[in-house]
Amino acid sequence: MEPPHILHVFPSYGLGGVPIRFAGIINHFGKRYRHTIYMLDGNALAARRLDPVLGVRLVNPNIDKRRPLSSLMRIHSLLRDTRPDLLITHNWGAIEWALMRGLIGRLPHLHCESGFDSDEALKQIPRRVRIRRFALARSTRVIVPSVKLERLAIDVWRIPERRVMRIPNGVDCELFASPGDPSAAPGFTPQPDDVVVGTIAPLRAVKNVGRLVRCFAKIAPRYSNARLMIVGEGVDRQNVEQLVEELGVTDRTIFTGHVDAPHLIYPLLDVFALTSDTEQMPNTVLQAMAASRAVASVDVGDVKENLSPANRPWVVEGFDEERFADVLAQMIADAPLRARLGAANRDHVVEHFDQARMFERYGAVFDEVLRTSGP
Repeated sequence: MEPPHILHVFPSYGLGGVPIRFAGIINHFGKRYRHTIYMLDGNALAARRLDPVLGVRLVNPNIDKRRPLSSLMRIHSLLRDTRPDLLITHNWGAIEWALMRGLIGRLPHLHCESGFDSDEALKQIPRRVRIRRFALARSTRVIVPSVKLERLAIDVWRIPERRVMRIPNGVDCELFASPGDPSAAPGFTPQPDDVVVGTIAPLRAVKNVGRLVRCFAKIAPRYSNARLMIVGEGVDRQNVEQLVEELGVTDRTIFTGHVDAPHLIYPLLDVFALTSDTEQMPNTVLQAMAASRAVASVDVGDVKENLSPANRPWVVEGFDEERFADVLAQMIADAPLRARLGAANRDHVVEHFDQARMFERYGAVFDEVLRTSGP
């Protein structure tokens, strides 16, 4: 018998936290399942993270959301013809597939909600709440990574509590304990006295790297050895580069572009900074912790709870840029503090968020749903 067929629907399979995480999950289980990935925008850059031996099919289903009725009819046709053993949809961008799944008999369905874009950063959009309530009401499971999303799914979307499952993200703690390699960061030449503040993120508005630039520029005149490293690529890069120039920190800032091996970058940083408008359980924070880095962050999602208790006082509430700049200044000035926070973060992530736990949970829910629902 062939292994069970899992159909994944991603709004995009570009390089981002969710696609990369699921590439790791797919690789971990090997040929235990067969996989097809629908990427609704045609972006398949994260496919480079998939093991080619597994033969994962990547398909652009050519859904035109500007024509709602015909797009729903096409989704229904694709689900009916494909008849996967398990459908997994990801985030709001795939909600139509969750909606149409209800018309395909007993099709087991997992919906994974990992967070929101800038349009839902501050509050839920009522229309989307209503659609989620309806589309996800009969999903086999709704999987979320954070406590805040778990409460939102139960209290606001009104998903029955028994169907909501929280599976925290996991990190390869061994990989991210690797030594750094300056050659992995184009444009970066380390100097003996440097203190490097850095972030790793797709350069999109919701990641608000401009907030980090402004905070760094506030304290840069006081610390001539401080440098800022921005790792990532995206549509907002030009805006961030322009801000760096306007604030006069061009000679202190390194833009590396996208990096395929982030585990080689974290050891080059003295402080990892996160300034997003919204997150839930960002992989980059877990990776920084596994690399024994001190973390300066705004208080979004479950970041504060995910960090070690020692590092939690350095999480800034309310997007207060003066306070965030002050946190950066204290960390830049205090090497023993950075070492203490980094060691505490490493111990904490190994104990609570090693990827083996995440793989075990996902394997258990896949098998449970396949076993109880049948093909």
